[in-house]
Amino acid sequence: MNVKRILSILMMMLLLGTTAHPGLASAKAERTLKDESIYDLLVDRFNNGDGRNDAGADAQDPSAFNGGDFAGISLRLQHILDMGFTAVSIGPVFKTATYDGNEVLDYTKFDEHFGTEEDFKSMLKELHEKDVRVIADFPLAGVSENHVWASKLQFTKGEGNTIDWKADDADVQRNLEETMVDFVKTYELDGIRLTKTEGYSKEVLDQFITALKESSPDLYVLSGEETDADVDAKPNDSSMEALRESFVRVDPDSSPMNHFEKDHSNDLIEFDQLTGSRFTYDIVEQRMFPPTRWKVAVTALFTLPGIPVMPYGTEIAVNGKEAPESHPLFNFKTDMELKELIGNLNSLRNQSETLRNGEFKMLHNKDGYIVYKIYDDEETWIIAINNTSETQSYSLDPEEIGSKKRLRGLLDSDQIVETEDDKYHVVLDREMAEIYLVKEDKGFNIPYLIASIMVYVLFLSFLWAVWRKGRKARQERKAAAKK
Repeated sequence: MNVKRILSILMMMLLLGTTAHPGLASAKAERTLKDESIYDLLVDRFNNGDGRNDAGADAQDPSAFNGGDFAGISLRLQHILDMGFTAVSIGPVFKTATYDGNEVLDYTKFDEHFGTEEDFKSMLKELHEKDVRVIADFPLAGVSENHVWASKLQFTKGEGNTIDWKADDADVQRNLEETMVDFVKTYELDGIRLTKTEGYSKEVLDQFITALKESSPDLYVLSGEETDADVDAKPNDSSMEALRESFVRVDPDSSPMNHFEKDHSNDLIEFDQLTGSRFTYDIVEQRMFPPTRWKVAVTALFTLPGIPVMPYGTEIAVNGKEAPESHPLFNFKTDMELKELIGNLNSLRNQSETLRNGEFKMLHNKDGYIVYKIYDDEETWIIAINNTSETQSYSLDPEEIGSKKRLRGLLDSDQIVETEDDKYHVVLDREMAEIYLVKEDKGFNIPYLIASIMVYVLFLSFLWAVWRKGRKARQERKAAAKK
């Protein structure tokens, strides 16, 4: 963690007066799925932590197993913690014919490329010790034609070398239900995402969900697709399309963002899904600069209503139109321009119950300049995103936040007070975003002053340490030269 990151978090914590963990920040309510932010990865493509299970792996072949494993996730856990994620989705982990885990061969075994049962348990233990929840996928279709059940259960031919279980068959339903229940109970998983659900009726899916909840009452049950079943959260294709259209380029028609005025608090909010093209691919197709596009986009991702989901590699702007191109082995040596910003945004979200679960109101949305309010009885936040090619201004009426308030920017330390025309003028440079916490304007703010002083003290201490180290090195070189 660099000095700038430490100072940013220090400023935020002093201003908010709370800790950086959702389980502690929200004393009024027990942590729920709405409090999570999810880092979505594929085991094989995240990190290779144990070379002993690399038989047949080839990191140079995008279609082959690349070597990622459970041990690799444990070794790179700090990377996930640095970005403030509270839950990790690890995809399918069963014995599989393909690196992405979808062509399942046996629901009762882990794939040897990913590691052993002991490795899986060890990974779970390490994540749980850091209070990070773990969600695994359970594919209901598109399994391998060589699946161990293929000789005893009814199925239809799928795409390529896959088969789809006959969804209305009682034996299929019973076997799937028993196996998924046993899976989550045995390993004390925090969540399960049912994928490839299209062929299953709402009644059958609800039957699975009821059985899962009865066996593990606190379990999160998600869906990989839109569904009418009683899952805890699911994707919303309209939300995803609105986000992509509104942020893929500068000066867009951002009117689709008005979609969020409806209640979408139980939806998974995401720019990317690992089953489709990366948002970076769309950006490049528009001849835009990915880091700048993503900087405004992630501000929306972590502040709009819903449960944010971010695929692995977003922090390095991974590109790709489709798999396997869109699923590269993570390169931890790449410059991570977005990692610090993602960490700051997640820190704010983790600290504020309001940001996670407050009411939403769109205040202004015109041609890429978006201003909205997140609020409850405890706090009010104003989020401004200028996704245009010019400096933009919005006159915020005191009716929205009250008079004699001060808007404190927590990303770039901007401050706004009520002016003589009885307005708050929210002014942003082009392609910038700011998150404002609304506070009473009481003149000097002691915590803020303390934070500011500490920033300068720490910065000067850092410069002094660098100077002292350099001086010592010069003295050692002179002493060596004399000898």
